[in-house]
Amino acid sequence: MPGRTLSTVWSDSLFADVSAQLPLFEDLPPDTIDRLSASGFGRGLLTASLRARLRKAGYRDLGHLAQSAPEAIARIRKFGPIRVDRVRTFILDEIARWLPEGRARHGTEATGARRLGRLRAIPVGRLPLEADQIAALRLGGESCAALAIRSRRELLGSGFVTSSDLDRIVATLATILRPPAPPSAEVARDAPESDGEALAARRAARLAEQDREWDEAAPAGGRDRAGTV
Repeated sequence: MPGRTLSTVWSDSLFADVSAQLPLFEDLPPDTIDRLSASGFGRGLLTASLRARLRKAGYRDLGHLAQSAPEAIARIRKFGPIRVDRVRTFILDEIARWLPEGRARHGTEATGARRLGRLRAIPVGRLPLEADQIAALRLGGESCAALAIRSRRELLGSGFVTSSDLDRIVATLATILRPPAPPSAEVARDAPESDGEALAARRAARLAEQDREWDEAAPAGGRDRAGTV
């Protein structure tokens, strides 16, 4: 669409709604995810209370956060879009330490561009729209990407789709783009329950000890403010 920059597409379009339901990062090598997981929630990123909120919500470590959707993380109390963006930036800095060109490949715009590229290969007829709606929106012969970059306000203003229509479209686009579960998650599901519980307990204890050590190492009087977000 003429006049729409990439930054506008990311923040003012159906695609922004779709991206909020997709992982912060995708296509990360397994060893990078393992390194992120071994870091717990990272040194200096979060206060002890914020780490506790994440664990209470079921999030284990940076590796888990990296593969989680911004929308889900933002719903945790004391989090929100701004704090999620800071978490994303922190994780990207960690990725860049280990992966050549990691920052360029896994930045928000690069990830979004790859996702839009995949949508350009899928005809708009795959979406839950009637033929007359597609024609009225001048999307005949177009791809899913052509609709994804249009703003919700503009589409509603056309009078040809409802808010419920757009919610279904966003859900369908997110399903199309959502990556499969990582191999590590599949292995964990296949493991005996007792083994999984034991591994989770040992991991939780190790991360709790790591957090305690980091908090104790913080300057006196600044431990409650140690996190940068």
